[in-house]
Amino acid sequence: MQPLEAGEPHTIGAYRLLGRLGAGGMGRVYLGRSAGGRTVAVKVVHPHFALDEQFRARFRREVESARRIGAQWTAPVLDADPDAPVPWVATGYVAGPPLSQAITEHGPLPEHAVRTLGAGLAEALAVVHGQGIVHRDVKPSNVLLALDGPRLIDFGIARAIGAAVSLTSSGVSVGSPGYMAPEQIRGRDVSGAADVFSLGAVLAYAATGAAPFPGDSSAVLLYKVVHEEPELGGLEGELREVVAGCLAKDPADRPAPADLARALAPGGAAAMVAGGWLPGRLVREVSR
Repeated sequence: MQPLEAGEPHTIGAYRLLGRLGAGGMGRVYLGRSAGGRTVAVKVVHPHFALDEQFRARFRREVESARRIGAQWTAPVLDADPDAPVPWVATGYVAGPPLSQAITEHGPLPEHAVRTLGAGLAEALAVVHGQGIVHRDVKPSNVLLALDGPRLIDFGIARAIGAAVSLTSSGVSVGSPGYMAPEQIRGRDVSGAADVFSLGAVLAYAATGAAPFPGDSSAVLLYKVVHEEPELGGLEGELREVVAGCLAKDPADRPAPADLARALAPGGAAAMVAGGWLPGRLVREVSR
């Protein structure tokens, strides 16, 4: 966590800000605390989005949808103000690093952790898709690793911002190129199967330390996702088969989230978490 800089707010809504957790294309994320002592993550969108009334309407709809999710292995949406001068949303704070940071600093996860990660996220997607919601931006930076299990974050805000800036200079839907499904890249209608593809790419990254579609530019990444087979490195056996199934080019060939969860953890993700799921190096980091 970084200290607040001059010009940054000290309160947002009913929350006192304690520091800045991060920043990215959508805006900034702060650690906040409510008057009752609850710790939250407050996500504030970039000011230029606030000038777009269509964005505000989308943001309002997406946040309301996200409030209804209530799935295990997600960070619940607790509060939001789409009508504030700069819109924001507060979610439950998850004490753990993003998967992207964990892999960069500590290397690939062991198979047990990868299976637990995948099962938890697949269970979350099964609930979310059952409510008619597609995340559309499942990627390593949107997955947090906590001692009590993984969390999939950024429901709602990612979709609203993605619609607000719907086209890049290359004419494809905004997202994370190496983790987007082929149909999403082609601008076609997407279903929950697109999230399964993205989850497969996330699991490959978690297990090998490398994205399954490597490249040094967005154009290269997008081409590889659509036209080439994934590079699955040292993945072997059943886990390789499961991940490869998620990365099928045809959405109809990918497993349903509930089936994926059972394949990775027949007894459920919670049982695997209860036995200790993170390697010692990450446990020490999260416990600090």
